[in-house]
Amino acid sequence: MTGTCRKIALWLGVAALSGCVSLPPRGKTVAADAGLMAAQAAREDALREVRDWSLDGRLGISNASDSRGNGSGSLSWHQQGERYVFTVNGGFGYDYRLSGDPQGAVLEGVGKQPIRGADAEALMRKAAGWSVPLESLRAWVLGLRAPGSPAQISFGTDRLPAVLEQDGWHVEYRAWDTTRQPALPTKVFATKPPYKVRLSVNAWTLQ
Repeated sequence: MTGTCRKIALWLGVAALSGCVSLPPRGKTVAADAGLMAAQAAREDALREVRDWSLDGRLGISNASDSRGNGSGSLSWHQQGERYVFTVNGGFGYDYRLSGDPQGAVLEGVGKQPIRGADAEALMRKAAGWSVPLESLRAWVLGLRAPGSPAQISFGTDRLPAVLEQDGWHVEYRAWDTTRQPALPTKVFATKPPYKVRLSVNAWTLQ
């Protein structure tokens, strides 16, 4: 595949993903009050007790300043305590597997040999053109505030988070699986120019 064809394929992948998961914001939002924040805190406490979880779905990322960071593909994310395995297949011009823990990270699939580094975010930024806060995304994907910095939340009329603002990122929760208790997000859109991240979750597994 030529470079031009690859860029077109990546663009089409992002457009297709945006089309299949793009939903309007969940109607009217309401400002956080004491009751809503207490319910959110209880939800966060319950989910932080879950150390082992996984999700399968679709991931789309666009980076207006670096075309290497554009694409979409199927996502499998397994979290076991502090250890994670993050696998993306298709749409980015390669399949890759990012795994690690607080001691370091390993990126496979981008080059002929695995790439190792102390920081997963720096590794992805250098190798793939991403600058996505993976540690914060780990919390946001569950509908939690990431620890360590202030966050603002507005809620939908269903009393679940609709918008979370933290560290300059605007995170929208456009759909939830309310058959679970606590409920879990199924459509998460996060933006911080020049980055846009779109996540559509097909299946959650919590242990």
